[in-house]
Amino acid sequence: MRVLLIGVGGVGESIALIAQDKPWLEKMLLADINPRRLQEVYGKLRFPEKFHQETLDASDRSQVEALARRYDVDLILNAVEPIFNVPIFDAAYEVGCTYMDMALDSTPHRADPAHRYGVRLGNYQFAQAERWEKKGLLALVCMGVDPGLSDIFARYAEKHLFDEIDEIGVRDGGNLEIQGYAFAPTFSVWTAIDECLSPPIIWEKDRGWYTTEFFSEPEVFDFPEGIGPVECVNVEHEEVVLIPRWVRCRRVTFKYGLGEQFIRVLQMLHLLGLDRTEPIHVKGVMVAPRDVVVACLPNPAYLGDRMVGKTCVGTWVKGLKDGRPRQVFLYQVTDNQETMRKYGVQAVVWQTAVNPVIAMELLAKGIWKGTGVLGPEAFDPDPFLERMPRYDFPYGMREMS
Repeated sequence: MRVLLIGVGGVGESIALIAQDKPWLEKMLLADINPRRLQEVYGKLRFPEKFHQETLDASDRSQVEALARRYDVDLILNAVEPIFNVPIFDAAYEVGCTYMDMALDSTPHRADPAHRYGVRLGNYQFAQAERWEKKGLLALVCMGVDPGLSDIFARYAEKHLFDEIDEIGVRDGGNLEIQGYAFAPTFSVWTAIDECLSPPIIWEKDRGWYTTEFFSEPEVFDFPEGIGPVECVNVEHEEVVLIPRWVRCRRVTFKYGLGEQFIRVLQMLHLLGLDRTEPIHVKGVMVAPRDVVVACLPNPAYLGDRMVGKTCVGTWVKGLKDGRPRQVFLYQVTDNQETMRKYGVQAVVWQTAVNPVIAMELLAKGIWKGTGVLGPEAFDPDPFLERMPRYDFPYGMREMS
């Protein structure tokens, strides 16, 4: 398989490190707007002969198309911010290759952004599904950890563990701490603001998709493997728009263990307008307030040596099996000390990156096949879960009372 990897931030770097020795990977082109970062990541590779590097502006569809054609790639893997999804997605269609990303983008409602969405997550991509099908192409969207592995857990539960499913709730939490910083997100600041300052979505079979208040319905969830109780709140997330398309259930939610301080900071950014993406005049210069926030905070890719603790992503499924009530929590826990010791990258980016690499193997070997715009739960979950231990990426399952 010949892959164009767009973006070599923390997740992109981890993807390259994990995939580099896999026999199904023929070539990988690393592309990023920052040439120094390209050199940095390239210098960490043990098999550099499999890799090339090119500078690229991901917002320029013509540049993406030109690189994909020049290197005759089979797959474009989008590892940049979701704001670049459309040009990369459209470029893959024009070139005629497989597309994969790890997140979707949404647009706030202009009149009532706190309660309604303008363009819901994935609307642009799913509107193109028929075109992709007719052309015989596959766009695999949201193939990270959550969304991604969380969706695969949902499909696995439907296939093997339940006869009827009442509710699927994705829960993301941990006990990670970053030493030396009063405030520092463990993943993309831009994505964190997008997710947490858009109205959360809930899906119900009899009601469809609807929004709720920011950080609503707090609950304390007891995470496994020593993490313990963490308060989680509703946050906008892709699983809520993906899972109901392929998994039969009555309700889907997503809740995140953000922590009180993180929520307070996000609320203050929103109150001051610092979450805005529209450029404003500042001493004769046009600058987007959110870009200033991102520039002021540390890059999550370089925080691994200051992080301690674990992160958990899991899918909590409630329903019936053999006529009796059942609840299970399928999960994956990653320890930052382990990923730093073994791979030299922090836990959150590594936990995200393993999943698209496994998916690439399944596509390269023809185990996963499809056309159109599909989420992870559209595929057989068994070969994915079977490969997780081989990637030093075990999962667990806990029966819930």
